[in-house]
Amino acid sequence: MSNFGLFASPERRLLFDLNDFDETAPGPFEWDVQRLVASIEVAARANGVDDPGRRQVVLAAARAYRQAMRRFASMSEIDVWYARLDVEQTAAETGLRRYGRRTVQKARQRDHASSLARLTEVVDGRRRFVADPPWVRTVEDLAGEAGRRDLTRGMDELLATYARSLPSDRQRLIARYRLVDMARKVVGVGSVGTRAWILLVTADGGDALVLQAKEAQASVLEAYTGVVPGSHGRRVVEGQRLMQAASDIFLGWETVLGLDGVRRDFYVRQLRDWKGSADVEELDPRTMTRYVRLCAWTLARAHARSGDRIAIAAYLGSGARADEAFADLAAAYADRTVEDHARLLAAIDAGRLVAADAADAAG
Repeated sequence: MSNFGLFASPERRLLFDLNDFDETAPGPFEWDVQRLVASIEVAARANGVDDPGRRQVVLAAARAYRQAMRRFASMSEIDVWYARLDVEQTAAETGLRRYGRRTVQKARQRDHASSLARLTEVVDGRRRFVADPPWVRTVEDLAGEAGRRDLTRGMDELLATYARSLPSDRQRLIARYRLVDMARKVVGVGSVGTRAWILLVTADGGDALVLQAKEAQASVLEAYTGVVPGSHGRRVVEGQRLMQAASDIFLGWETVLGLDGVRRDFYVRQLRDWKGSADVEELDPRTMTRYVRLCAWTLARAHARSGDRIAIAAYLGSGARADEAFADLAAAYADRTVEDHARLLAAIDAGRLVAADAADAAG
């Protein structure tokens, strides 16, 4: 459920779409559906929804996916490609208007101007990143002044290499900017242990943007589906472009030689561009049901664009058998999650594992 959210289209409309493509790789469609329904079951339990209520919410998602896929199977290729969820229109049509309004307001506040205000300052007429350890560490902090000079010499080449991964019109746009500063920024729980940089780029007239470069490693799916050749950054970007209705105009990839002399793959995007997400913990059963239907439709649309929508629709059929099977799996997965968490706490209590808070872990 947390892999869905709000994003700005190039036309500056807010869309509801998929997020987080780090593990993107070709594979069985049902793995994604299983992940979605399992997360719904876990979230509903955390929100105190009773057994019958959870079953209904999960079934609503499975049914919405199946029915959406059947509709996509009957559509033309171009109509599938154009399908998207406009946030404000969808909120009004689904009864999520009040909830959607709050989420939209927060998303619109998360833009490049807020990133600049929060992460940078102007010193002696030059904009730069502000250190905020352990969350943000500047180049000087990481490598000293000598390291900054070495990186500065390669900044223009770095930006040029990344620019070549963009469509030609976007290459002309990014060419108007130059890279003036870099910093390492701690990212979310799912990306702990990978490198993430923020890049400050400026143009004439004081125009500035903050880009994010996140390390892309091999997908966990490759152990089961086979290795995807080429750059992992490219794999992530091309998967995102394929499955999202509209992607960040600065979404691209690059391979970089790090301070430690090791070459790593990265994908690049704007740090913030009207991004927002649902507060899952605040969803009551009725609102959650409406919300997960949107998630399921969006996942079906992504699969219809990237896979064989006719085969998937035929496999799922017109009855509820697949819905029930997905709901059974979700319940079993949530049971296992509860058992695993209990074992984790027992191991901590027994001293077999050491627990640390987020600040200690980041440091």
